[in-house]
Amino acid sequence: MRTKVVIIGGGPSGLLLSRLLSLENIDNVVLEKQSREHVQGRIRAGVLENGTIEMLRLAGVSKRLDNEGFKHNGIELSFKNHGFRIDLKKLTDKHVTVYGQTEVTKDLYEIIEKENGNIINCAEDVLPQKVGEINSFVTFKKNGIENKIMCDFVAGCDGYHGISRKVIPENLINVFERIYPFGWLGILSETPPVKEELIYANHGNGFALASMRNNNLSRYYIQTSLDDRVEAWDDKRFWEELKRRLPIEASESIITGPSIEKSIAPLRSFVCEPMNWNNLFLVGDAAHIVPPTGAKGLNLAVSDVYYLFNGLKKHYLFNDDKDLKNYSTRALSRVWKAIRFSWWMTTTFHKFPEQTSFDQRIQDSELEYLENSIASQTVLAENYVGLPYEEL
Repeated sequence: MRTKVVIIGGGPSGLLLSRLLSLENIDNVVLEKQSREHVQGRIRAGVLENGTIEMLRLAGVSKRLDNEGFKHNGIELSFKNHGFRIDLKKLTDKHVTVYGQTEVTKDLYEIIEKENGNIINCAEDVLPQKVGEINSFVTFKKNGIENKIMCDFVAGCDGYHGISRKVIPENLINVFERIYPFGWLGILSETPPVKEELIYANHGNGFALASMRNNNLSRYYIQTSLDDRVEAWDDKRFWEELKRRLPIEASESIITGPSIEKSIAPLRSFVCEPMNWNNLFLVGDAAHIVPPTGAKGLNLAVSDVYYLFNGLKKHYLFNDDKDLKNYSTRALSRVWKAIRFSWWMTTTFHKFPEQTSFDQRIQDSELEYLENSIASQTVLAENYVGLPYEEL
């Protein structure tokens, strides 16, 4: 088999890249090690920036997003159980949309299947080979049978634990990483969201976040120790601690109920430079991880797709490789800005193990200043709704 682009990973970034390339008649194959049902069953956050929404529109998968997504014109921040609102729309003339990553994946799968795209699920032992040579190829097993796809380019959209980054010689990459000394305990509950917009709360006991999936499906998080176990947090204990950390108004009005999913996730910042090696390009979590505090993970993956898609499009349609050569530099410029913003949100709202009363007062002062400074709110709002892509 031969194709122009092999895309390793059938998550939202890999599927989006495939769909966009197909619209330009650029042949591609997606290799995903999990089944379609498994991929579509993964529960992920979904606060979408304007740029992400425009990319999904370009791919022709915005109908359900427009009908079912929740447009949020602001967010609420809280400290000392006191909340205040950041008016994103007023400050930036933009908004964010809450629409689950699972739904984005479903929409992309459906349109690619409808348009006879090539997604190979349950592809095992995927391995890019002879990267950078004229006869590059990717091998994989399907139903125990060895397969080989010749290609011009490989797009590694296979996440932090995928194979794509690992085939790059270690002496050719620089890795930057910060492991945060806490995690997020999150639950899903079939209850109405406590508020129509997200709440980010700083509290002496730790961070809390009130989010939602739809009108009767809420997502809540609290900061916990990495040593905590899910089994130690029954629903009663979780709701009591969440109420303790939220602003008073939300705490008094929240509707609780049985959790239908509960898990603890660690937090880290991670960047791999450069984001390509010869004709292998890394996209999304394969190249960078951000703590979820800034809601940037999926959005950064989509911005990577923007730069890579345009580079591949110019290569095949106009025999112009300038944007492909500049892919890593352009993508990383936006990545590091999002890393900084996510780091700021994380350090401002979380309680660190070594944190002193002085440190807590600094956080309180930071948030009090933010509450009363339009300039400071504008900086936060610009970053939250998403910095613009570089024009190509």
